[in-house]
Amino acid sequence: MSDAWLRAIVALPFGLAIGSFMTVVVDRVPKGESIVAPRSRCPSCGSEIAARDNVPVLSWLILRGRCRSCGEPISAVYPLIELTTAACIVGAVVAFDRVWVGIMMAALLAMMPAISVIDIRHHIIPNRMMYPALVIFPVLIVIGWLLHAGIDPLRALVGALLFGGGLLLVALVSRGMGMGDVKLAAVIGMVMGSVGLRYVGVAAGAAIVLGGVGGLVALMLGRGRKTAIPFGPYLAAGAVVAAFFGESLSSWYLHRFLTG
Repeated sequence: MSDAWLRAIVALPFGLAIGSFMTVVVDRVPKGESIVAPRSRCPSCGSEIAARDNVPVLSWLILRGRCRSCGEPISAVYPLIELTTAACIVGAVVAFDRVWVGIMMAALLAMMPAISVIDIRHHIIPNRMMYPALVIFPVLIVIGWLLHAGIDPLRALVGALLFGGGLLLVALVSRGMGMGDVKLAAVIGMVMGSVGLRYVGVAAGAAIVLGGVGGLVALMLGRGRKTAIPFGPYLAAGAVVAAFFGESLSSWYLHRFLTG
């Protein structure tokens, strides 16, 4: 068995468990509720969900997407968050050979599905997620630097300033960008920059391109120009693209446009 397969097998249950926790974050953080207690409950009848019915993805499939107590449907968003979070975590630890870099990227990408859902639903990127990230990731970066894991704190600072600072300028001159987007961009730029500034470029470029496409689709569907379109999901998608394809996309761009 290859090392990549072994990392994937080890990461999968952790990814599903973290994905299950992220469903709680998505429900409770925007409401200002505790993410620790009480236990998960049915959104329809309020019945406490038993441990046997709280197994990520599997329980939802066995119950056919319904509450065991009241029979009301439980949104497919829950297993989708669990699956996408697990996929991001497994993908990160497989994509990066250096263990610490893989762990750090997995921690960043694990936030992306939950942030996207919250921003789509509520048009916010909660400070309760951003402020801890702005504290925890610098610590992880410094630890990785001390461990000689191929992480550079100076590049992390430059990445945060470039991506976060760029969106800050946009936010100051435009009403379409919120400070939550700025903080998220700073976190993404910090983590991606600590590995290589090319990843920051790809994350920013992908977010802009995907956001532009999303805006055009929204206009085609009849949403007015003044309708607020959350940018968080595009920032999240840009981070995922950069993590998995940053090396190849940056090499292609440099070869195609800068070296002829």
